[in-house]
Amino acid sequence: MRSIWKGDLSFGLVNVPVKVYSATESHDRKSYQVDSSDGVRIRYRRVREGTDTEVDYADIANAYETDSGDTVILTKEDLATLPVQKSPEISILEFVPTEQVDPIYFDKPYYLEPASKSPKAYTLLAQALQKTDRLAIAQFTLRNRTRLAALRVVDGVMTLQTLLWPDEVRAADFGFLDDEPEIRPQELEMAASLIETMASDFDPSEYSDTYQIELAKLVEAKAEGAEAFPETETSESEDTDSEVADLLAALRASVKDRDGSSSSTDGADDEKSEPAKKAPAKKAAARKAPAKKTAAKKAPAKKAAAKKAAAKKSA
Repeated sequence: MRSIWKGDLSFGLVNVPVKVYSATESHDRKSYQVDSSDGVRIRYRRVREGTDTEVDYADIANAYETDSGDTVILTKEDLATLPVQKSPEISILEFVPTEQVDPIYFDKPYYLEPASKSPKAYTLLAQALQKTDRLAIAQFTLRNRTRLAALRVVDGVMTLQTLLWPDEVRAADFGFLDDEPEIRPQELEMAASLIETMASDFDPSEYSDTYQIELAKLVEAKAEGAEAFPETETSESEDTDSEVADLLAALRASVKDRDGSSSSTDGADDEKSEPAKKAPAKKAAARKAPAKKTAAKKAPAKKAAAKKAAAKKSA
């Protein structure tokens, strides 16, 4: 990686020399615009409106509109006179609890590398941030623009995450917020149950950019004159979820779908093993049956012996 900026990270009387690196990069497949009829590349030129006269980049200025609607032209020299902080310093303003900075304010991340021979001050600040579970709110100037940022530690590296300014985050002004629908306890319990069945630890390596993968397949197939994604018939089961109108029923169906495969497998095993257990019981009953017949045959013999004994006594 190549550093894009060098400066000092300062808090109190401590200065930590650092190098700034962009922490992200695009993995989008590179492309350029062409004429679809013959593939000739499309070029853009900076020309005067209404004419074909091209204007040099050095002669281009910016036009701004005032509050009253007037247009003011500012050149690069005019913009250079802005009294922005030009010192190469990342000034830490305060340390705040991590949970108080909503991720909606996060913009672009930058890695900070220690630029001094001894990284002790850098490591000390990084470990202190982790121990206190706080973010450092800092301000610095990058490309002639003052920026607000949060300093945090990612995998042992201090990361400067630029923040959006408060007026850059829109307020969520929606009508449904004033009309809160009634949520039944069963629905809330079932929704929580569904969340629990899908609960897991976040591992970013498990996810991939499906669009870029499919785009690569399309490019390769197009180059070979083949069809990348042959059309397939839609299964009827794919439309089943859309037919569930009741919210509670949909939640129940979702929960059942999540853990149904394991329970159905267990149920199938139980059903198969049940008949096997009952079979020996029938055999045992069959063995006992002859014993009943034997007892029935012995009963008349006992009665005959009793009659003989009575006859002897009377004699």
